[in-house]
Amino acid sequence: MTDLGTPLRDLDSMVALLQWRAKEHPAEPAYIFLNERGGEAAALSFGELEWRSGLLARRIAMSAGPRERALLLFPPGLDFIIAFFACLRAKVIAVPLMVPRRNAGRDAADSIVADCRPRLALTASSLLHGPRSDLLERFPGHQIEWIATEAESETGAGGQTAPQPSRTDIAFLQYTSGSTSAPKGVMVSHANLLENLEMIRLVSNNTRRSTYVSWVPLHHDMGLIFNVLQTLYVGALCVLMSPVGFLQRPLSWLRAIHAYRAEVASGPNFAFDLCVGRYNAEEMADIDLSCWRIALNGAETVRADTIERFNATFAPHGFAARAMWPGYGMAEATLLVSAGPPGRGAPIRAVSASGLQQHRAEPPAASEDTQRVVGCGRALVGERIAIVDPESCTALDPLRVGEIWVSGPNVAGGYWQNPEASRTTFAAHIAGGDASTWLRTGDLGFLDETGELFVTGRIKELIIVRGINHYPQDIEYTVQASHRALRPNAGAAFAAADTTGSERLIVVQEIERTQRHNIDINDIIGAIREAVVTEHEVNPAEIVLIAPGTLPKTTSGKIQRALTAKLWRERQLKTV
Repeated sequence: MTDLGTPLRDLDSMVALLQWRAKEHPAEPAYIFLNERGGEAAALSFGELEWRSGLLARRIAMSAGPRERALLLFPPGLDFIIAFFACLRAKVIAVPLMVPRRNAGRDAADSIVADCRPRLALTASSLLHGPRSDLLERFPGHQIEWIATEAESETGAGGQTAPQPSRTDIAFLQYTSGSTSAPKGVMVSHANLLENLEMIRLVSNNTRRSTYVSWVPLHHDMGLIFNVLQTLYVGALCVLMSPVGFLQRPLSWLRAIHAYRAEVASGPNFAFDLCVGRYNAEEMADIDLSCWRIALNGAETVRADTIERFNATFAPHGFAARAMWPGYGMAEATLLVSAGPPGRGAPIRAVSASGLQQHRAEPPAASEDTQRVVGCGRALVGERIAIVDPESCTALDPLRVGEIWVSGPNVAGGYWQNPEASRTTFAAHIAGGDASTWLRTGDLGFLDETGELFVTGRIKELIIVRGINHYPQDIEYTVQASHRALRPNAGAAFAAADTTGSERLIVVQEIERTQRHNIDINDIIGAIREAVVTEHEVNPAEIVLIAPGTLPKTTSGKIQRALTAKLWRERQLKTV
């Protein structure tokens, strides 16, 4: 709420939100970036962010007009945040992008640039003139003006550079992960952001005292919206750290939560697994996690086993099981779609594995028929969720598995320059329903009797062998648990047609880095085959073991199963 009692979501834009925060709390720390040792490398107050983004906005407006696009390519730090708000103030559409890996041939940067045709690329001088001077060469044939932002945002006269954005203006393009298809630019408006930020505030009960700690990359919607923009919305401190630093030393994330007494910290499911896998009692001896009130687990399949292991491992350090907060979201709905009330923990439900194969969520017939699924909360305030038959577009009853559809003011306006895909995805109608338009998520799930959402998989990735449905993430989990030499969260299961047109199961799996020089391939393949046949009653037609770190993933860590299948067909996987 503003001092006038007006909800912040009723402001005209994210620019107005920043200006209001800077006026009311100019000196309060807004963002802190930690170095590899956990020390404070940089900081911004609300007033400094407003001032520096205004200076950079003037420079941007000299080179680009409203609705032209600007790439944001930054190393970890706070410069990204300044550049993002500078684009909003200049009414230039920001396009967050991961800095392409050197000599990487499989990242999405080329297709994103070709799609959005940016006028500018904002980056750090260290990338333009340092060891990554190859960056400019990554985008040949594109007329892009490169701007190193540091000098532009440190001196000069501030002030507004353009008329205030309106609620309907596009704030930025959030490109989809590309896990099942080519990345598409979701057009997120100022209104979409403000509405979803208010939804998140209402469901999480966060306030100015709710310090956040995050390592999630800022080009990812969880990193940008749930952390950077949500803390601005509620006026809280956001402490940021390097994603690579987290992956190398995951317990540094927990140490920062302890040091700043953070209430909120989020990550994909694999992040919680990684913390458990790297647990060191001596390193955690003085860590108290009792301050952690909301541990958002989202962005990929949430697993019951992961939650239980994390709860048990870190309970001696004050982590409360009730703090685990599974959620479901996607870029097309700005960010968050569903979550539960804080403090209830993760609802875990046992259902029949064979029933799920028939698109029904029913009690297991026997213990060996049991599969556990995690509830990801209910529809947010002002939003609706429906489970729909993807073929007939008819709404399904509770406990029936179908496609998840979403309707609400947080649903974005469509895909950039892609009207056909926008109509198909963003303008669906439920047969026999009212005139409302719905977002088709492409995800499968069911609602229980209380409206709790359980996500079961992706339509495009469903494996159908001999008429039986199999979810790839379930097979992948079975594979990785079958042998100690197999790397967690580093496998892909998919279907491929044989010469007769029949579907068969293919399994691709990374070897654990520490085991790569001491493995018996026949023993590992035998263990995988036995586990998959026993658990899923399907015999893999081919099992491919690949080198660590070579499985295609999106920038947020999602498995790119379609790309893996393509590389398998072309025999381009790096096998061991």
